Amino acid sequence: MGTSNQATITIETIVHSPVESVWKYWTEPTHIKQWSKASDDWHTPFAENDLRAGGKFVSRMEAKDGSMGFDFGGVYDEVSMNESISYTLGDGRKVKITFIGRDNETQIIESFEAEETNAIEMQQAGWQAILDNFKKYVETAKAE
Repeated sequence: MGTSNQATITIETIVHSPVESVWKYWTEPTHIKQWSKASDDWHTPFAENDLRAGGKFVSRMEAKDGSMGFDFGGVYDEVSMNESISYTLGDGRKVKITFIGRDNETQIIESFEAEETNAIEMQQAGWQAILDNFKKYVETAKAE
């Protein structure tokens, strides 16, 4: 793993939806493919999710014009339904997501170890854009 002084970045949002719905939208591949992108010129044509400790996940994120793409994946360390998810990315960085349900709202707090290639501000903005896209997707999706 990276150096011992590796920065941790935290992002968050409040989604106006109960935690059970937020959990479903966050973890089901059908939904992941709809929200997992930082901007409208990207998409996620493939997502797979084995939601359990030791289970693997992967999402294929691609520019719609085909100019670039990458797999985002890792292995779950801990899964506590409707409460938290911890995982290790393919490059060894750790991520923790906490879901705090309050009535019809869910606060999502996501902390991740920064990688060393891109500026911290760029990483924070990119992950926040994906989280904001998730919020928009959940709040505009029709109840199933």
